[in-house]
Amino acid sequence: MENFPLIFVLLCSVLVFAHGFSRNLPILSFDEGYSQLFGDDNLIVLKDGKSVHLSLDERTGSGFVSQDLYLHGFFSASIKLPADYTAGVVVAFYMSNGDIFEKNHDEIDFEFLGNIRGKEWRIQTNIYGNESTKVGREERYGLWFDPTENFHQYSILWTNTHIIFYVDDIAIREIKRTESMGGDFPSKPMTLYATIWDASEWATNGGKYKVNYKYAPYIAEFSNFVLHGCTVDPVDLTSLKCEDTSSASSITTGISPSQRAKMESFRKKHMQYSYCYDKIRYKTPPSECVINPKEAERLKKFDPVTFGGGRGHHHARKRHRQSQAVAI
Repeated sequence: MENFPLIFVLLCSVLVFAHGFSRNLPILSFDEGYSQLFGDDNLIVLKDGKSVHLSLDERTGSGFVSQDLYLHGFFSASIKLPADYTAGVVVAFYMSNGDIFEKNHDEIDFEFLGNIRGKEWRIQTNIYGNESTKVGREERYGLWFDPTENFHQYSILWTNTHIIFYVDDIAIREIKRTESMGGDFPSKPMTLYATIWDASEWATNGGKYKVNYKYAPYIAEFSNFVLHGCTVDPVDLTSLKCEDTSSASSITTGISPSQRAKMESFRKKHMQYSYCYDKIRYKTPPSECVINPKEAERLKKFDPVTFGGGRGHHHARKRHRQSQAVAI
């Protein structure tokens, strides 16, 4: 980050754990790391203090937010998604600084997109930097399991040079910072959020299928919270505090050859949309894209209107933020 002391950026990058080390990181109770964002009693903290239910009904969705701002780190939660008819429902686990940098915000997103009965949930990952919503970097995937039956761990590793999304022990996407991306790479302090909300207008088949409140409440369950990174003073955004660790010498922020093989296998089997191959949105792919002809051919069968959704998503998220402000 250009306006942060380089020593802090390097320190924060070094002290971040890759997913292989996540089991060694402390699991926080909800109150230790998060506060309610919106939704009144649609957010329930269970008796153990380490699990939370977020629900969506006709009145409102719900959400929570980390108590601290972070610049780089490893962020994770186990999530179990609502079952049955979930068209139009979005569960999000993401980082953002839209409340601080309203005109040039950054985001790192996991979004879980509901579906009609008999169809599977899909995952969308995305990054924005400096409000670069005209250059959305969405990808969508199927899963090799039913995310409504059991908890699965979803994690974000964010450093000064790359971002990795994980599902359980598998890296599913890596974004490397390139010179040509410039400010499009998220580089300002962000807060972690989790929400469930009504995105009927775009989430399922481009808005064809809406939320049906006959099946409400829709309940998303969260546990195993990990917030490990460099906290930032919200008043003085240049003041960072990185957690000390005695095992810094054993920490790696890269992907091992075996992890990379698993990631490539996942992407080959389960990726359904990538912005790099969306010729409707981009006549010329963004500069960081590496085009694979076989991948381009395979992704042709997926309708970009059904599996794209990025342009509508930004406006929906903006309205969602406004509705949060009203709910709060």
